[in-house]
Amino acid sequence: MIDRLSHLRELRRLLRSYPVVGLLGPRQVGKTTLALAVAEGWRGPSTRFDLEDPADLARLADPGLALQDLRGLVVLDEIQRRPDLFPFLRVLADRRGPPARFLVLGSASPPLLRQSSESLAGRIAFHELGGLALDEVGPDSAARLWLRGGFPRSFLARTGAESSEWRRHFVRTFLERDLPGLGVTTASATLARFWSMLAHYHAQILNSSELARAFGVSDVTVRRYLDLLASAFVVRQLPPWHENLGKRQVKSPKIYLRDSGLLHALLGLETGEDLDRHPKVGASWEGFALDAIVRRLGARPEETWFWATHGGAELDLFVSRGGRRRGFEFKRSSAPALTPSMRSALADLRLDSLDVIYPGDATFALAPRVRAVGFAHLLRDVPEL
Repeated sequence: MIDRLSHLRELRRLLRSYPVVGLLGPRQVGKTTLALAVAEGWRGPSTRFDLEDPADLARLADPGLALQDLRGLVVLDEIQRRPDLFPFLRVLADRRGPPARFLVLGSASPPLLRQSSESLAGRIAFHELGGLALDEVGPDSAARLWLRGGFPRSFLARTGAESSEWRRHFVRTFLERDLPGLGVTTASATLARFWSMLAHYHAQILNSSELARAFGVSDVTVRRYLDLLASAFVVRQLPPWHENLGKRQVKSPKIYLRDSGLLHALLGLETGEDLDRHPKVGASWEGFALDAIVRRLGARPEETWFWATHGGAELDLFVSRGGRRRGFEFKRSSAPALTPSMRSALADLRLDSLDVIYPGDATFALAPRVRAVGFAHLLRDVPEL
């Protein structure tokens, strides 16, 4: 077991301030385990409903009867299966006190956010739980985290073969059971082909027309499939930054599979040697390092972009908060160097700093405001926002 203390502390903080807290993240990422840890340390009674359990669903047939007299902490697991509960949660949240706090767990963002924004505005706070992060496993386990990904059962599997097997089963179950449970009507075999094809476009700027031709569907269908996978937290669509710079800038998103282990499963890569020999190894490293930086910074989606011009200048990650502008490049190289593209990004985006993240163990200056930062010391040398 790996303690996820930062998430535990944040959930406890939010529950002190809000009557309802939403814990969001993909299936099998550890939401239930974390919720049980919150309940275990709760001062007072706690009650949990698993909305995939027929017995618990039966108990909630009359939500007023089941919930209104409860005190302490009430956990509702997989809340997106019963969105009709949100209006009733609003009533309970508005009681004086209130006598109960509600921790709702969800595996899909848009349905949950839409229902809550309509019913629980001002009464709910959200916290996203991703896979295991670098600060949770330690820099010495970075290579294992990159290969296996951050799903706890995949990372902690006894052998690489068991980890690969778990991820293959996850992909199948996700497509055949989890997405249909979220109301997705597209055939699982169709989405499986699309997801596998998407793995080969990882870390590339979306060309929906090209992907549509390769898959034999329309541009609109490609975007709909992408939104489905993004809503279930398995795909990241990194938006482009654009402003009036006097240059033609790219305005399509960049696509990443959020978990490197799932990417490797979809590409058929089981060992480190397989990964090192694969043509997508650089793209895989970019996505893995980008995710590590976003989580290290604590950056919100609305604070992160990439930047590219039709003239060839680009920046892998642009982060802006409170007027401070930070840039990041991800290079799988033992000797990163300053490039003309980086110089353009520094000038055109008015960056306060630009860090080149590479798989090394040293941090050193490349130019004024530009550093090479070894991934081994990312936690030490890259400050939070």
